[in-house]
Amino acid sequence: MQITDIYRYWQKLGNNAAGRWLFNHLIPLINPYTGALKANVIDLQKGYAKMELNDRRGVRNHLNSIHAIALTNLGEFTSGLALISLFKDNTRGIPVEIKINFIKKARGTLTAECSTELPDFSDSVEHTVIAIIKDEEKDEVAQVQVVWKLGLKQD
Repeated sequence: MQITDIYRYWQKLGNNAAGRWLFNHLIPLINPYTGALKANVIDLQKGYAKMELNDRRGVRNHLNSIHAIALTNLGEFTSGLALISLFKDNTRGIPVEIKINFIKKARGTLTAECSTELPDFSDSVEHTVIAIIKDEEKDEVAQVQVVWKLGLKQD
């Protein structure tokens, strides 16, 4: 399976509740570490991703809020989905830097959103993608900036 197949699966499955459930249960098989977060893809379009993370003991810290690394993982995953939805079969990308700003303690169900475009490139390029994480009150709790190194696969 190629990374670009993830978006193709969403196009086939994401139009109804049963398909979204199946898609979200495929994520741990494709990416076990990120799948362990148990975040759900709510919407995925070309250049746009929206995810939801339910508050549960497994993502909490000792301060009774959602752990910093869980927030970071949620933002990175959301940025990656938005970005790879734009990839062609010969495009590849990997995060090379992540910066997160914590704005408010994260509690309750969180929503992460990201919109991006794919820059024109023929050689390796770095591209910054930003995901915004909000709580149930629509307050911003974190902003995740991911620098992706993009390139073309060599045959």
